[in-house]
Amino acid sequence: MATASTTHPTGKTPTRFTQSGYVEGMSRWTFAVAASAKAHNSSHRSVPIKRKLSAYLTSARFATPTAPSTDIETFPAFRWYNVQNVSNVDGFFQELGTLLDDLRGQAAGNGSLRKFAVGTATAPNFQTIYGLAQCRPDLTEQNCSYCLGSSMADIPEYFPGKEGGLISKPSCDLRYEIYPIVDPTTVRPLPSSPPPLSSPPPPSTSTGGSKSNRSQIVIIIVVPIVVSVVLIVIFFCICLRVRRTKKILETGKLIPDSDDTDEIGSAESLQFDLATIRVSTDDFSEANKLGEGGFGSVYRGRLLNGKDIAVKRLSTNSGQGDLEFKNEVLLVAKLQHRNLVRLLGFCLEGRERLLVYEFVPNASLDHIIFDATKRAQLDWVRRYKIIAGIARGLLYLHEDSRLKIIHRDLKASNILIDAEMNSKISDFGMARLFVLDQTQGNTSRIVGTFGYMAPEYAMHGHFSVKSDVYSFGVLVLEIVNGQKNSGFRHGENAEDLLSFAWRSWREGTASNLIDPTLKTGSRNEIMRCIHIGLLCVQENVADRPTMASVILMMNSYSFTLPVPSQPAFYLHRSIGLDMSLRSEYNSGATRSDRSKSNSVMVMEYETFTEPHPR
Repeated sequence: MATASTTHPTGKTPTRFTQSGYVEGMSRWTFAVAASAKAHNSSHRSVPIKRKLSAYLTSARFATPTAPSTDIETFPAFRWYNVQNVSNVDGFFQELGTLLDDLRGQAAGNGSLRKFAVGTATAPNFQTIYGLAQCRPDLTEQNCSYCLGSSMADIPEYFPGKEGGLISKPSCDLRYEIYPIVDPTTVRPLPSSPPPLSSPPPPSTSTGGSKSNRSQIVIIIVVPIVVSVVLIVIFFCICLRVRRTKKILETGKLIPDSDDTDEIGSAESLQFDLATIRVSTDDFSEANKLGEGGFGSVYRGRLLNGKDIAVKRLSTNSGQGDLEFKNEVLLVAKLQHRNLVRLLGFCLEGRERLLVYEFVPNASLDHIIFDATKRAQLDWVRRYKIIAGIARGLLYLHEDSRLKIIHRDLKASNILIDAEMNSKISDFGMARLFVLDQTQGNTSRIVGTFGYMAPEYAMHGHFSVKSDVYSFGVLVLEIVNGQKNSGFRHGENAEDLLSFAWRSWREGTASNLIDPTLKTGSRNEIMRCIHIGLLCVQENVADRPTMASVILMMNSYSFTLPVPSQPAFYLHRSIGLDMSLRSEYNSGATRSDRSKSNSVMVMEYETFTEPHPR
C-alpha cells in the first residue's frame, strides 16, 4: 500500500496516510488520483502530486455580500478522517454532536461579515474535542444551517468511531479533531462599523498648480478603483448567466431565484413538448409499457439525443390546476439524492399530465428479491447495500430535504435498482402532486399498498414519518427473507411475514427467518438487521425509531438496540376490501411480471380531526 507524509497547517507532522484513510491526509479518491500521477511521473514525484492536490483542494468563488444567496452547493463533497478510533464512541459522539450543533448556530447567525465559528468540548475521558464550522459569507442563515446540518448527518456514515474528520463542500466546511485546529489568536474579531467620513479639509492657500496636482492624484486613484469594481460586477453577472445556462443544458433545470416569476420560469424550463414524448414512447405503445399503478401508467422512452427516460402518464383526477401542478413539480424536482429517482421534467398539454424521470436500467426490487432464480444472485453484501440506500433516501426525505416528504407508499416495487446495485426510491412526490395532505396528521384519502401500510394509517388515516418507518421495517424483513409479507409461507404453514418473524424472535429461532440462498455473509449483521426491522414495525408508533436512529444503529455496533415489542397483526384480517391487483412502476417489468405484483390501493375513510405530528 502506498504511503506518503504531509504537514498539518498547525505545524504538526502526522504519521502517515493510506488509501483507506489517514491522520490529516486526503480522501481515498483524491489519493488514488495523486498516486496515479506519481506512477506516471516517477522521475518527478513531488511536483505532480502537489499539483494534483491543489486542483482538488482549492476553489475560488465570487459573491456579493450584500445579497444573501439562495444557492446551496453540497456536491462535490470531499471527506477526510483521522484513522485513530475513540475509546468511548457513544460518549464522544454525544459531546461532539452538541458541540457541532452549537457551532452550526453560531456560524449561521454571524451575519454576512463572518460565517465562521470554532469551539471546544470535553469528552468523557477528559479529552478535548476541537470543532470548526464555516459557510460561504453570502449564504443566508437558514441555508448555512442547512449545509452544515447535511455535513453533520454524514459523520455517522463516513467517520464511525473516528477521532477526527473534515467534510468540505462548496458551500460549507465542518471539521473536528482532538488537537487544536486553528490558532485562536489568528481569528480576527468582527469588524466594527466604518468611522464617519471626516469633513473635507479647508481650502488650501497653495497656488493653482498645487490644486491641479491634487486633482490629478485623486483622479488617478479613484478612476481605476471604479473601473475595477464595474469590471468585477460585469464578470460576476457573466459567470452567473453562463452557470445558469449550463445548468439548463445539463439537467433541464434552472436555478430558481426568490421571486415568484423566476420560480414559474424555472418550472417552464422543465417542461417537455408532448409531441417529443409521443415520439420517444412510440405514442405510448403497449410494447414500451413498464407498469401501471394507482397514479397512472409508466412507459419507457428514448429522446432524440439517445437518452433513455421513464414517462409516468398520470391519471386525470389529480385535483390541481395547471399553475399549482407546475409549482409542485418544481418543488419535487429540487429533491436530489443518490438514492432517489431523479425527476427530469414534466409535460402539461390539454388533459395530458406527464412526469419524466431518469431511466433506471435494472428491474425494481420486487422483481429481483421475490424471484427464486434472481434472488440467488443477491448475496448479503448487495442486500445490505440496498437496505442502507433505502434508509439514506428516507432520511433525506424526512429530515434533510426542504419539503419534509412523507412517502406513504414505500414498497419493494417502488425501489429501483441501478446497474451498480444501488437502490433508488421512486414515487416519493406523488402525495404532493395529487393534493394528498402532507402537512396534517390525518387524511380521508388513504394511498398505500397491501402489506406495507402502518396500522394507524390504514385504519384511521393517521400518518407521520413513523408510517414510512413501518414500511421500511417490512422491506428489511422481506429483503432478509426473500418472500413477500402478504404471501409468506414457511413449510406447509401460510402466515404473514411479521407474525412469523415475531414468533421466531420470541422463541430464539430468528435465524429461521434468513433466506436459505444466503450462503455467505455476516450472521451478526443479518441478525442485527432483523432486530432493526422488528423495531420499525412495532405497533406503538412512539416506539418506532426515526430513520436517523436506524442509520446510527446500522453503522455503530457499539449502539445497544432496545428490545422490540409486538408488531401489528391487522393486515388482511382487519381490512376487508376488494382490491384490484395492479403492478407498480419498475424499469425491467414484463407483462407477465406485472400481473404478479401488489397494487396501490386507494381507500376512502371518514375524516379525523384529531391532530397528529407529521
